[in-house]
Amino acid sequence: MSELKGKTVLITGGASGIGKLMGELVLKDGAQRLIIWDFNPELLNLTVQEFRAKSFKVEPFIVDVSNTTQVLSTFNEVKSRIGSVDILINNAGIIVGKPFAEHSHEEIDRTMSINTSALMHLTREALEGMITQGTGHIVNIASAAGLVANPKMSVYCGSKWAVIGWSDSLRLELEHDHPEVKVTTVVPYYINTGMFSGVHSPIIPILKPLPVAQAIIQGIKKNKPFVRLPSIINFLPLIKGLLPLRIFDVVVGKWFGVYKSMDHFKGRTK
Repeated sequence: MSELKGKTVLITGGASGIGKLMGELVLKDGAQRLIIWDFNPELLNLTVQEFRAKSFKVEPFIVDVSNTTQVLSTFNEVKSRIGSVDILINNAGIIVGKPFAEHSHEEIDRTMSINTSALMHLTREALEGMITQGTGHIVNIASAAGLVANPKMSVYCGSKWAVIGWSDSLRLELEHDHPEVKVTTVVPYYINTGMFSGVHSPIIPILKPLPVAQAIIQGIKKNKPFVRLPSIINFLPLIKGLLPLRIFDVVVGKWFGVYKSMDHFKGRTK
């Protein structure tokens, strides 16, 4: 079991949504310090004020995780000012939400850098301290879109497929070479945080943010390799492997309505 008491936790995209909720949960569970990375200075300032008003110890950093140079320099600042990170939660992510042919090259690069490359670069930096101190936990927020392709999510799906493959490969490497450092890959369905505003899901319920955040924190405590939400997501790899492609398309796309879930996508207004 990974203890939270007395730990230093870094959460990217931690000023809103499930990032903010997870931050508050780890602080309530006894984390010594929360380091929040976020791109939005207004939200970051509000969150820090809120947490500090509750006497929590919070260290904010304005970071664009799509900028690798900025990621590396900011983490070096974290190390010099604060020290090693015990638990890293790679939570920051974006989605464009339109057909692939309508994506700009900048949108493709930015989605892949924020959703995939940033996790790898930041984890690479954090691992050194975790391995040296003989303890640590990496949490990577992926998505059920990394298991099932979906129209109007092509680049997002690609980024999350990459996260799942990389994250579980990292788990296997660390279990062999440094078993004291744990990895948890989180694979949720749509979460009602505003990021997926306009999404319609007639059969599988859209997830509420707080239960998702609570499940992730429990997954950290119990050293779970995967946290999949809701429970039906656990069966997706089996169903996809057993059913012929066209039948899978009918079951998931037509019966469950997943392939039309993005038809009225709006996303965040800002």
